[in-house]
Amino acid sequence: MVAVASHQLAQCISGHAWNVDLTMIAVCTNNEVHIYNASPAPSAVWDRLHVLQKHDQLVSGVDWAPVSNYIVTVSHDRNSYVWKLEENVWQPTLVILRINRAAISVKWSPRENKFAVASGAKSVCVCYYEEDNNWWVSKIIRKKHGSTVTGVAWHPNNVVFFCFQLYEPYAKRSFRLQVLLATTSTDCKCRIFSAYIKGVDSRSAATTTFGEIRFGEQLVQLDLALGWAFGVKWSPSGRSLAYVGHDSTIHFIDDVGPSPIAQTLALRDLPLRDVLFLSEKRLVAGGFDCNPMLFASDDTGTWNFVRFLDEGKTPASDVKASTQFSEAFGKFYGQAKRGVATESPSSAPGTYHNNCITLLNPLAPPGEQEIRKFSTSGMDGKVVIWDMSTISDALARLGM
Repeated sequence: MVAVASHQLAQCISGHAWNVDLTMIAVCTNNEVHIYNASPAPSAVWDRLHVLQKHDQLVSGVDWAPVSNYIVTVSHDRNSYVWKLEENVWQPTLVILRINRAAISVKWSPRENKFAVASGAKSVCVCYYEEDNNWWVSKIIRKKHGSTVTGVAWHPNNVVFFCFQLYEPYAKRSFRLQVLLATTSTDCKCRIFSAYIKGVDSRSAATTTFGEIRFGEQLVQLDLALGWAFGVKWSPSGRSLAYVGHDSTIHFIDDVGPSPIAQTLALRDLPLRDVLFLSEKRLVAGGFDCNPMLFASDDTGTWNFVRFLDEGKTPASDVKASTQFSEAFGKFYGQAKRGVATESPSSAPGTYHNNCITLLNPLAPPGEQEIRKFSTSGMDGKVVIWDMSTISDALARLGM
């Protein structure tokens, strides 16, 4: 069995994050963040230790820095806080975001000297600490996004940021990936920006083969999806990335640069919301099917769907189209006739998650090249632990 534990923690979870040794987990529920004494072990009992209360509206994102042990939260109230544990009490520090729409998600950089905040203001805030003034401030990447920024992903080297579609001025010029950061947006695109900040990053980080890179400069734009884009992630080496579209597609980009190699898989299932690289050749994704999907790359670099991870899932190919049509027609006919919604017991998902999976997090030390365990959370208020050890060994024997 791939799923080894399931914990019902709230009515709905908008995000979760683990500390470095996987002994505590922070869970976003409504306008609070609950911190539990937790463990990925199947028999572990989770006890709530702390409640972080500062936001006025839905807490939409949380991330836990592995080295500094700082927690950063963002909310629809347009605020962000950095939390520091002092004498067993989490003390908040307000971050000056300077946005007029909701903050959507947040991610610490690998060096933990910056974090990026996606927002509904068509912008990304790259925040850093000013020691002279003793506060967190932000520089904003504006202009390029045409709609809400849904996700951010730092390149493993700390300076690159993504948001997708090949940008013509650099289409024929080479550059090094040492200065990139990625984002996805509801304008259906994923782009790559420079997130270099003078005085925070080293001078050499701004130098590339085509000259110096300025903060907020767009380097790459990928226009592959026909729907909202979500869940951008880098591979462990930083040579590849993946993201999903609300048109039930998943996109893999190899050799990220002026001439990236892109592959798109159109799925017959419901749209995905987030992805996670387990290694350079394996990836897991989750979304509205309430069931993680495993993808693998063969020796030629071609990505393929392998299987659903939750064994309770019945593949769509096993259900006849006529049966699906008959069930749908009967359901809506009954609603129209009686004026009430009906739900057949057989229509329940039959999976560990009962609603959309919105986030996947690795259960491994930072920089790990192969991930065997991960956690998922979703709109059903559950956190589920998954162990890929058996499947990973089987795929390794097949060369995937």
